[in-house]
Amino acid sequence: MRRLLPSLVCLLLAATACGGGGGGGGGSGAQDPIKVGLIVSLTGNYTPLGSEDKKAVELAVEQVNAQGGLLGRKVELVSRDDKTAPDQGIVAYNQIKGEIDALIGPVFSNSALAIEPLAQRDKMPYLSLAPAQEQVEPIKSYVFVTPALSSMYAERYLQYIQSQGIKTVAVAWDSKSAYSVSGHKSMVALAPKYNVKISVDEPYETTTSDFSPVFQHVRDSDAEALVFWGSGAPGVTAAKQYVASGLKTPLFLTASQASKLWLEPMGAAAEGMTVQSAIGVVGEHLPDGKQKQIIDQMAKPYQQKHGYPPPQFAQDGYSASLLLFEAIRKANSTDKAKVQQALETMDLITPNGRFRYSATDHSGLSPEFISVNTVKNGQFVPTDWAKQQLTKTVTAAG
Repeated sequence: MRRLLPSLVCLLLAATACGGGGGGGGGSGAQDPIKVGLIVSLTGNYTPLGSEDKKAVELAVEQVNAQGGLLGRKVELVSRDDKTAPDQGIVAYNQIKGEIDALIGPVFSNSALAIEPLAQRDKMPYLSLAPAQEQVEPIKSYVFVTPALSSMYAERYLQYIQSQGIKTVAVAWDSKSAYSVSGHKSMVALAPKYNVKISVDEPYETTTSDFSPVFQHVRDSDAEALVFWGSGAPGVTAAKQYVASGLKTPLFLTASQASKLWLEPMGAAAEGMTVQSAIGVVGEHLPDGKQKQIIDQMAKPYQQKHGYPPPQFAQDGYSASLLLFEAIRKANSTDKAKVQQALETMDLITPNGRFRYSATDHSGLSPEFISVNTVKNGQFVPTDWAKQQLTKTVTAAG
């Protein structure tokens, strides 16, 4: 019986190859699914972020499959949890790398940076959901970023700050978060370009529970605004304590707070605060055009399915999916090298804005697709300055 096993295995393999449904796709039949890996935080501190990414990617997969899939094949999602820990991100990647055609995620910058060299080594097309600058500086041929980079959020705030006639700011930043560290570094480097002085430069840690020393240092300074860099729990904790402190210096928060995950626990205390976001978060305030159409393509079904508008993180996940799907179409293949080449010549409008990847730019976006908003009646509403800027951007796209 043992002697028969190799022959039986060969017969089964031959039958599988012949039963693939015709059109050759290298080693897999035309009806085999295209498998997309998704690694996001479904447990741990970044659960609220990762869960929204997952919902958005699932929506994109449902939509493309309803249209017949890609290359005549269904798209299948292979999801794993990085548990908001870089080592678990590596474990998750190693679990699925042999069965996927491309990878999306993680949202946690520290995990994204841990997975990056592995994806590059394996020549795995990788669309990161984290905004840390180090992912694309220097360029790694198979690594692309979907959110606007931390440096772009920093520059957009400086543009807004300059437009408001503000000359001096305070900056608080999470020294344990790659996203926050990168944003702070960029803000310090770019501030002179916009004639802005940083009078208070205050690091804190992700586990910080008392921000009163930060607020006191700002109160004792000549800062005209406080820019707070942080993700997850610190964004809520610091904002609540800011209100309780009675500090009058305006608080500026980055796009990590651009979701109901920050709005809901803040409640009425969020009113009047300034918060950045991707352009897709404020789609309803945009003039008609291609940009608004692609935002609506995501926002309306997302709202119907989940009962609330897609937050910042969902915009990232959906945009990554659109970029990957278009790359596979352009490549007319799931061959990893061909998909990488297609991504590197991508020009596509997504809910995050217009991506123009190139061999020298794997972030693809520019600061013009970032909005600066005020919280009004529990909603993110573009400031007058942002409305003018975004109208110009959207009009240029057609």
